[in-house]
Amino acid sequence: MDGRFERIDGYLQDNLERYLQDVVRLCAQPSVSSTGQGVRACADLVHQLLLEHGVEAEIYQTRGNPIVVGKARGKSDRTLLFYNHYDVQPPEPLELWDTPPFEPTITDEALFARGAKDDKGEFISRLAALDAVRSAYGELPCNVIFLVEGEEENGSPNIAQFVLEHKDLLMADGSIWEEGGVERGNRPSLLLGVRGVLFVEMTVEALKMDAHSGHAHVLPNAAWRMVHAISLLKDRNERILIPGFYDRVRTFTPAELEAFDAWPDIEPALRNTFGIDRFLRGKKGNDLRKAVFEPTCNIAGFGSGYQGPGTKTVIPAKAMAKIDFRLVPDQDPEDIHARLRSYLDQNGLEDIKIQVLGKMWPFTTPMDDPFVQLTAALAQEVYGKETLIGPITGGSSPIYAVGGPLDIPVVNPGIGYWDNRAHAPNEHIRIQDFLNGSRHIARILARF
Repeated sequence: MDGRFERIDGYLQDNLERYLQDVVRLCAQPSVSSTGQGVRACADLVHQLLLEHGVEAEIYQTRGNPIVVGKARGKSDRTLLFYNHYDVQPPEPLELWDTPPFEPTITDEALFARGAKDDKGEFISRLAALDAVRSAYGELPCNVIFLVEGEEENGSPNIAQFVLEHKDLLMADGSIWEEGGVERGNRPSLLLGVRGVLFVEMTVEALKMDAHSGHAHVLPNAAWRMVHAISLLKDRNERILIPGFYDRVRTFTPAELEAFDAWPDIEPALRNTFGIDRFLRGKKGNDLRKAVFEPTCNIAGFGSGYQGPGTKTVIPAKAMAKIDFRLVPDQDPEDIHARLRSYLDQNGLEDIKIQVLGKMWPFTTPMDDPFVQLTAALAQEVYGKETLIGPITGGSSPIYAVGGPLDIPVVNPGIGYWDNRAHAPNEHIRIQDFLNGSRHIARILARF
């Protein structure tokens, strides 16, 4: 092993407590983007932390929450961009937390707090890696940019425009994203892409007020109207019925389709977690992972009429449904929105209104990209196990907003594991994962 890597590891171990206290400091500052709680104060704190770690930083205003950009100069002309976000999910339900969500608690093995994993701990681990590389090398081998936004948990509505308006500021040769880590068995993993998403709320108003159900033979029912609309979207075999929905779905390569064969079987964990005996379309084993290559149509919420105890014989005047579509390359959420509108109109459902609540585009980095191979090889050095590589994950993220305009590969090494409880009560990071993730990032900085 490179002697300087030994010095990097020693530095991180010797200073581990200091960096954990930085995580505590950052997580103690609430920053709930959905409510605005503490957001501006947290942006200021991120700015301060960058300055404290020798990174020039500036806060940029957007139409929403501020974006913080940090820059540190290195020896070469190559530039690595770190993406992070400082906003967090709401902490509720508070009664399910073992410790207060904004009062970080450290045990022998873990640090508990809202944002510890998603995404404040990862931001601090990258600052730790930066310090460690400087300590071992005397300088940074490459330039570094930090792009830290405050709206990721709200769908990142302003990041794409910000990148387009500041391309000269953000030009890089590769990017390290958030949300990486290890799989079961502590095998390092890299997921190289995300699905896109279109999230809509459909509403219909059939009457100006609820009516007595004794008039159901003559008055229209908003709930039935919405049920009819939803029934047109997907058949019992999970096939989405919107005309042209699959027209732009990319064909994945054999290597991409086979990549998940090396990953651990998640079927037992899914059965145990969700208490189910059968998965959609009877899928089993690693076919459950491979289903991520397919787009989806999901009912996220539905409401209409009386939903209290007992009976209330009414004809609902209004109905709503929240629908999200997860999209694969090369689907376009704006195209899917237009097709949905046209499809409903063609079926006589012009009165159903569609409001777009969020949209993101899919993005993937090729498995054979040199940056992917470098990151995977260095992970194997840190963890002593071969790196698992997956072409895409089920969720969505604004990778498209950075990787696309800047035309760069994006990877996601991190400090997570399979049960960080991100978005849930008792979110936490394991201290050893924080240390190993920092060691991995430091090696990437050194070799990039």
